[in-house]
Amino acid sequence: MPALTTTPLTPDLVRGALEVEATERGLRPHRLPAWARERHADAQMLLAQSHPSGVHLALRTSARVIELDALASRRVYVGAPARPPGVYEAQVGGRVVACGSLDGGDELRIDMATGSVEHVAGPVGTLRMDGLGEGDKDVRIWLPHNEGCELIALRADAPVRALPAGEGRRVWVHHGSSISQGSNAETPTGVWPVRAANEAGVELVNMGYSGSALLDPFVAQSLSEVPADVVSLELGINVVNADLMRVRAFAPAVHGFLDQVRRGHPDAPLVVVSPLWCPIHEETPGPGAFDTEALARGQVRFRATGDPAEVAAGRLTLQVVRRELARVVAERRERDRRLFYVDGCELFGPRDHEKWPLPDRLHPGPEAHRAIASRFAERVLAGQGVAAAG
Repeated sequence: MPALTTTPLTPDLVRGALEVEATERGLRPHRLPAWARERHADAQMLLAQSHPSGVHLALRTSARVIELDALASRRVYVGAPARPPGVYEAQVGGRVVACGSLDGGDELRIDMATGSVEHVAGPVGTLRMDGLGEGDKDVRIWLPHNEGCELIALRADAPVRALPAGEGRRVWVHHGSSISQGSNAETPTGVWPVRAANEAGVELVNMGYSGSALLDPFVAQSLSEVPADVVSLELGINVVNADLMRVRAFAPAVHGFLDQVRRGHPDAPLVVVSPLWCPIHEETPGPGAFDTEALARGQVRFRATGDPAEVAAGRLTLQVVRRELARVVAERRERDRRLFYVDGCELFGPRDHEKWPLPDRLHPGPEAHRAIASRFAERVLAGQGVAAAG
């Protein structure tokens, strides 16, 4: 077998990131631009955007073997079960042919009881992907959706070049919560927006941020600056479980967010997706919290801590949010016929929850990600979907 030779890691090899930072050792993909990270240094948002959900290396090569050196950055919750390491997947012709995880890596140790955070440095790991097949081909190496990574080195047994951008595929930019980032999905291609993009044959830029889909103006501005043929926004769940605002502020915030996104994409289909079914927040406001009793048993579960009696005074629940989002979109549709509304319960509703209960009471599991992806691809992205027909 030919010896492996090093291919320089350059930003044109990386697809799906808003920015690729050159580090002393290699490349670090980001899902927010530098100006937003510098001005809005919220710890949760910075962590979420550093996890490269939907980001991948897009290569054209005849290599049968590729090795990737990278430094993982993982969260460790003290007292909770160990989280599985992030998965890297090599996809050829739309089919995953190799996968694996890195050893070593940095750890961010979070103690939920005390609020302390400790950073522990670790070593670079190496991932070997073989069985890629003969002949010249397109290879996409998907990076983990649930941990950070710094790309250090790339080696292969044949020359590697960047896959030409575009190739006639539409670009879909999606923003949402941890559900869109991929919480409880097992692999990066199992995240529902990634699966939907693959099914529909579009290029994805995934701006789903765990715990951070909060109608922030800087996110709207970032969305407005990313080239896109289709834009979708999964809104509401984080506003509820953060207990961020009341109903009086919610609709105006949505209007302002849509105004900013629409300014950057005056002609693109713009799809608003309301929250998926989540029993703990359907009628109970936030804030959401870890279930400490479950955590003591070594289980990660979430609960809603608000008082349903306060909904009449303006506290938000998922049912209230869906009503308000539907109203806002209906009002704006009179002037914007390229704006669409998708009820999240049509993607994952009560009957789905009976079949696939939320494992941690908040995030869908792998089977639900598959169902959500197929429904979204058909209803929004495919030839007869609203984004194509609008």
